[in-house]
Amino acid sequence: MSVNRTPQAYIAGAFEHPTRKAVDKTVAQLHAEVAAGALADAGLTKDDVDGFFCAGDAPGLGGLSIAEYMGLNVDYIDTTETGGSSYVVHVGHAAQAIAAGRCSVALVTLAGRPRADGQKSLGVRNYGDGMPDIGPFRNPGMGAIFLNANRSKRSIVLDLKQADGLAAAFDLIKRADVLLYNIRPQTMERLGLSYEAVRAVNDGIIYAGLYGYGQDGPYAARPAFDDLIQGAIGIPALAQAADGREPAYAPTAIVDRGVALWAVGQVNAALFHRERTGQGQRLDIPMFEMMASFALADHMSGRTFEPPLGPTGYPRMLNPDRRPYKTKDGYVCAMVYTDRHWRSFFKALGREAEFAADPRFRDMSTRTENIVEIYRELGELFTTKTTAEWLDLLDAADIPVAPMHSPDTLMDDPHLQAVGFFSMIDHPSEGRLCDMAVPGSWSETQPKASRHAPQLGEHSFEVLRELGYGEQQISNMIERGATVLAGMKPNTTTEERTA
Repeated sequence: MSVNRTPQAYIAGAFEHPTRKAVDKTVAQLHAEVAAGALADAGLTKDDVDGFFCAGDAPGLGGLSIAEYMGLNVDYIDTTETGGSSYVVHVGHAAQAIAAGRCSVALVTLAGRPRADGQKSLGVRNYGDGMPDIGPFRNPGMGAIFLNANRSKRSIVLDLKQADGLAAAFDLIKRADVLLYNIRPQTMERLGLSYEAVRAVNDGIIYAGLYGYGQDGPYAARPAFDDLIQGAIGIPALAQAADGREPAYAPTAIVDRGVALWAVGQVNAALFHRERTGQGQRLDIPMFEMMASFALADHMSGRTFEPPLGPTGYPRMLNPDRRPYKTKDGYVCAMVYTDRHWRSFFKALGREAEFAADPRFRDMSTRTENIVEIYRELGELFTTKTTAEWLDLLDAADIPVAPMHSPDTLMDDPHLQAVGFFSMIDHPSEGRLCDMAVPGSWSETQPKASRHAPQLGEHSFEVLRELGYGEQQISNMIERGATVLAGMKPNTTTEERTA
């Protein structure tokens, strides 16, 4: 590979602390030649391996997805700068009891590029956005959303407007594989963290930005939030078109979470490309364009063709009767969709002759043409039985059916309980918490959260020491507010820091 890396930069392994070491067996299985060559070049054995890098997004969504689906833990760095500031996400692997197993996906992707220098990688986000204080919470800065989005992370605070804070960030960048940020590129440039500046100290880095709009269009410099992008791609208008209600946003952060998952694939692909070629690169992952493709994949409809064969909009999804069906005692969600489903449905009701005689049910095309009245008739039919009766009848007919949950009843769902989706954990400052498992089952290396969500600056001292900073140097940074320890407020006075 034509990259400027020492032999140690190609050693595969897993890192949390210099005294803890682990190597994933998949390195030997899948990349024995690369790993053995790197170890030999460095004069080391497998037992000497102690590090590699990968990355994720600090506020939680992008970073948590990337870190956990790649089998990593996440550490992050907040800056104390307000009003368009950013922070560096420090992402890596924790060599605890499950360490080697959690690294397998990342090590496959990063073959030949894992790190043995005791450092991790990074991303960037805003500090001072208030997300940690969205309640409910037991302690300020540790709200429920923050706790759910920041497990398996460490926290170090850096003020990027101070020279030594920015220098510490670049000390991390020099050792990183991925920098992931979710503020506007213009802000990154003002902070001194443009792609050109970052690439100058690390030409192999994957520099990935999740922000509002692509940089070649008139919206390039606009800020963006989940609600704004939902409106821009037509989600509220689609809701209104479906049933005539006032336009409304989806009551979940579909944009933030959707773009985060999209970033998982793009970052993984870029890392794999770099593993094959040694080339780092910049990734722009704009929320607007990504979610436009998400919505229009269903609703471009007739305008897929030129000239158009009809209007936009998928009729079945815009049907006002496409909703959970009201039963005698509640609601049920059922999907009678394919030819087989409809045959089975009428058979279960003892109305097979009616199905055969009604031309509306002949095939998918005729059902789509008549979907409004079909859904209306289904709605009337479902009121004749209880929810439990419909669940039993449709399940026996192998027709997709599910209860309509609320968030409260979802947490008591027997399937989620059976698969161990929820577990209780003890947080050192927040007490007993309900935690969610990583969705999906891995045959060999099941990932799971490995540490509690941190307080702001909980690991500032620890991470700076790992970077080689002396205690006096760190004390000076604390005094100037260039870094903050847990329990401190950013930019406090000397008296407040020592109180």
